[in-house]
Amino acid sequence: MRNTPILAGAAAFMPLSASAHAQDTVIIQQAPPVTSQSTIIVPAPVETYVLQREVRSVPYEGDVLIGRVIEDPVELYPVDGYEDYSYTIVNERRVIVDPETRQIIQIIE
Repeated sequence: MRNTPILAGAAAFMPLSASAHAQDTVIIQQAPPVTSQSTIIVPAPVETYVLQREVRSVPYEGDVLIGRVIEDPVELYPVDGYEDYSYTIVNERRVIVDPETRQIIQIIE
């Protein structure tokens, strides 16, 4: 008779054990990466113009990345014939900048 209550007790714990294992499984759904910038194709004459100009490199704190805003003490130089583009050299890297937003739109390597 003693075997019956023990077996019944063991059967009662089996569903709990199975549900406990189900809780160990974690499903992670990853969203697609969010991009905040569009690809801007800078005209070749703008790149050529920037490569031919000699201006002093300005030390800039932080990484030089596309989309980064170049703050005001850094002087931007206009690109003759292309009012939608400016340029400067920061941390020895030539960058093409949107003159209205002051965002880097291309890094010339």
